[in-house]
Amino acid sequence: MLKTFDLVLIGVMTATAAVTYTIKHRAELKLEEVHRLEAEIKLEKDTIDLLKADWALQSQPNRLERLVKSYNDELKLQPTESTALVHAKELPMLKSEVPVPDVTEAKASAKGATVASAKSATVASAKGSPDTAKGAQATAKAQPIPMSAPRGEAEDADQIETGSVEE
Repeated sequence: MLKTFDLVLIGVMTATAAVTYTIKHRAELKLEEVHRLEAEIKLEKDTIDLLKADWALQSQPNRLERLVKSYNDELKLQPTESTALVHAKELPMLKSEVPVPDVTEAKASAKGATVASAKSATVASAKGSPDTAKGAQATAKAQPIPMSAPRGEAEDADQIETGSVEE
């Protein structure tokens, strides 16, 4: 009986050792991932600092004044007048704030326009004027149905791309 109990304990200790090893291994992998992420964050912060320094050099008033003088013939730049400045509340709405048109109303009005032009084409053909009937049918087919832009494109349209100016 003692031998069976010893074998069971050996099995339990082996299983415990295996579980402990796997937990330790996973913890080491997580620690490596944390170090990698910290290195990426440090690289991004250094890049941001470098870009801020570059921006400070690029936007120095003396440098900009020199560029304005050298390219004045091509650009014909004028100083901004104080009357040209506006407050934020005076600006029009952003594209994201514009209400989305109701598509069902647009389809209903387009169907009504199509039915009306088809009726006018029928009346024109009944009166014997083939040119008018063809024109009315072309008008009925040429009526575009207004569609709202997908959400992804509307959000991308509000974003502005920027770049650096090289001397």
